Amino acid sequence: MTFTPYTTTPVAGRREWTALGVLLLPCLLVSMDVSVLYFAVPFLTAELEPSSVQQLWILDVYGFVLAGLLITMGALGDRIGRRKLLLSGALLFGLASAAAAYAQSAEMLIAARALLGIGGATLMPSTLALIRNLFHDAKQRGKAIAIWSTAVTGGIAVGPVLSGALLEHFWWGSVFLLNAPAMVLLLVCGPLLLPEFKNPAAGRFDLPGSLLSLLAMLPVVYGVKEIARDGLALLPVLALVAGLAAAAAFVHRQRTARHPMLDLELFRNRGFSVSVLMNLLAMFAIVGCAVFFTQYLQTVRGMSPMEAALWNLLPTLAVGGMAPAAAALAQRTDRAHVIALGCAIAAGGFVWLSWLEPGSALWFVLTASAVYASGLVVVVSLGNELALGVAPPERAGSASAVLESGTELGGALGMAILGSIGSAIYRGDIGGALPAGLPADAADAARETLAGAAAVAGALPGRTGEALLTAARTAFTHGLQTAVLVAAGVMVCAAVLALTLLRGLRGVQAEGVEGQSDVPVVDGAVRGAVTAADAEGAGAPAAGTPVAGTAVVQGEPS
Repeated sequence: MTFTPYTTTPVAGRREWTALGVLLLPCLLVSMDVSVLYFAVPFLTAELEPSSVQQLWILDVYGFVLAGLLITMGALGDRIGRRKLLLSGALLFGLASAAAAYAQSAEMLIAARALLGIGGATLMPSTLALIRNLFHDAKQRGKAIAIWSTAVTGGIAVGPVLSGALLEHFWWGSVFLLNAPAMVLLLVCGPLLLPEFKNPAAGRFDLPGSLLSLLAMLPVVYGVKEIARDGLALLPVLALVAGLAAAAAFVHRQRTARHPMLDLELFRNRGFSVSVLMNLLAMFAIVGCAVFFTQYLQTVRGMSPMEAALWNLLPTLAVGGMAPAAAALAQRTDRAHVIALGCAIAAGGFVWLSWLEPGSALWFVLTASAVYASGLVVVVSLGNELALGVAPPERAGSASAVLESGTELGGALGMAILGSIGSAIYRGDIGGALPAGLPADAADAARETLAGAAAVAGALPGRTGEALLTAARTAFTHGLQTAVLVAAGVMVCAAVLALTLLRGLRGVQAEGVEGQSDVPVVDGAVRGAVTAADAEGAGAPAAGTPVAGTAVVQGEPS
């Protein structure tokens, strides 16, 4: 094998862009699976008859397992090969989808959803890490990650729509079978289009670190979601404390292990650490407010679930081009300014939404949602691109897993904190509107949720029921107004952080960590890219001198 340095950064061609299209399949389906069960729950409940606890686990076990295993799977992909992990996860995801579709009991469905979570945890970091290795040129990588971010965002919005359409014609299991053809296509095209990448110096897999990461993420996400749903209780609080203790033990393990799963030095790079924080804050805002938006359309405006899902899709379609536009703008100016602009746009959309009233025009609601979603797409896509750009290519799997873990945690915190704020406002306002003589159980139901108040109002005579329903809708809208103002404040703080901590990173380390060349392993052979300027700047031999560890397989560049 002849070692020859590249004099220019290799530019992706048709094969790489086609490979990106293949990579979009799993991330689209994984994000869809978060929301695809929204409409199917009444149908599967009628057939499988799960208990209330089992129904909650059917909905939540996928997200819990996905969040808990992201870091483990990112590190595993760095060691065994990202394509191998991706294809293995696709096979598991397809088989688990079939098992979920034909589940004969609640327990079987819960187990199948857990397997889907394991498969999803292998797919998400693998796709993002492979993008890092396929696109060495910073401009092309920015466009590719922008497209990836748009696909993930779109999948969450498209999931309920496809679910509703399938359930109108087929049985509830059809929402899972949608995954199977896409996974078969990935298994066929993946080996043909996706080269293998892994870290040849990763060392042994850190099993204790893997267990600690699971014991940290899973209880924290569980505790946050349970507190968001039912308020403070002993078990969720204990879960949070146990998760934080495991997180501290995980950090200590990564500092002392000979072959750590996660390179903590990544967090010393402000481009990486601040980008992870930006992602967390953006998901905090968008997930926390999305809960209110869906309930507003269905319960305040009286839309059917399918109608609400279709209208909810419009803001997503409207912002589809924002991520590529942000990537192009970030190539021309300081990315700190672009990310701060995205935060400011999102904050403006949230402030706009704070003027919402129960009888506001539908265009007012949808436009405000499109504005804040546009800003958040800018923040997330540029945050992903910057974090992967500064991470060493051989650590791209672990870096991607950290990004995804931040996303999961941010969403859970948004539901918990913003949901709790909205619920507190609602309960405070509705208490004085309850009619005298209302039975205690009905009063409790009306105070708990807007849906509960609507059910109680429907059982009350004439104007009494209408008055309660109007008061409940007004109280809910007041809670929504307060929650979105908090989200706006969070995004203003995020804009300040971006301007303060990310300034000057325009193009800095966009090709990787300073002095770090791309050195992935491709089908067992070393293949990489390093410019002559990078090599000289890192103290390596000048152009024309062979660079160890940088090779051209059979004399052809990647």
